[in-house]
Amino acid sequence: MAIRMHARRVLVWVGCTFAVAGVLTRACPGQPLVPGTGTKVLKCSDDFEDPAWEFVPHPPKSSVEMDKQNRPPLGRSRNGLWAECQLRGEPDLVQRVATPLGGLPGSQGALLLRTHLAGIPGRLSGKAEQDDLQMNISQSAGGGIPVSWSPSVVVRVYVPPLDEWEPRSGASFGFRADVFGTRRKQREGLFGPASETVQENYWPGFFFNLEARPARGNEPRAYLSLRATERGGDFRGPELTPGWWTLGMSFTPDGRIHYYAHAGIEDLTADDYLATRAPYGFRCERFNTMFFNVLCREDGRTWSTPWIIDDPTLYAVRGFAEQEASPPQVPS
Repeated sequence: MAIRMHARRVLVWVGCTFAVAGVLTRACPGQPLVPGTGTKVLKCSDDFEDPAWEFVPHPPKSSVEMDKQNRPPLGRSRNGLWAECQLRGEPDLVQRVATPLGGLPGSQGALLLRTHLAGIPGRLSGKAEQDDLQMNISQSAGGGIPVSWSPSVVVRVYVPPLDEWEPRSGASFGFRADVFGTRRKQREGLFGPASETVQENYWPGFFFNLEARPARGNEPRAYLSLRATERGGDFRGPELTPGWWTLGMSFTPDGRIHYYAHAGIEDLTADDYLATRAPYGFRCERFNTMFFNVLCREDGRTWSTPWIIDDPTLYAVRGFAEQEASPPQVPS
């Protein structure tokens, strides 16, 4: 297996309010955790270096979210680490490819994700649909990971030139987490408004978006958006440039989620901080897995943008001491 080298940059801690690509983030109540801090959990990470890496689909796809049809058995990778998502089904193309130029040093393999028929099997919706590929972290790690362990996830994503994107405005790709949390929810009671405690799964993360026809005759442009605010809305992040990007999320004991990203392949540092949020008003309690969305207009002709990922990796500050540890990244 090829040896990989990860360059690290010097940490510079500059407080809890940052301006990133013209977007002012909120001040955070506690210290954010740089994704990639702590122990690299080898059994919940993949580098796609094995030439025999293969994903085996089992059509027709699952589409529980749309028509409550599971359609087992689900597609799986031969290494057991990846699986079709029951909610929406796997992308039509999940294939190991040669690492694009500028990738991690020593990387020979990466993973191409692309889809074509992303809705209910046998039907064409004529609108944007999505498929998901998820990592079997809960199965590999023996269950969900409590935020008291301070887990984090990091991935490299290859952003293609804009002329290779599906020519559709909106989200094209997502890097997401499946987490579990608690919040207070308002409801109508017998004697007026009341609140109750709700425990649910929710799915924060990043979306890669295209403005295919900007106003005033400007050229198409791409940007990151982050999910989500406390009210559940997506908010805008930095503009995207073609080439490799590094993204990460961390989940801290205070129940908040921290978002980091930068252009390039270097490991994340405090300089790459984008935001800290409690999406949908939840206090995060458990990290379950990471997954990737691939979206396209489902018209029977259009393929999604070709998305390539490399080195999706889980880290934790506590709980996995038997694994290989990476140097800590604690702001000074």
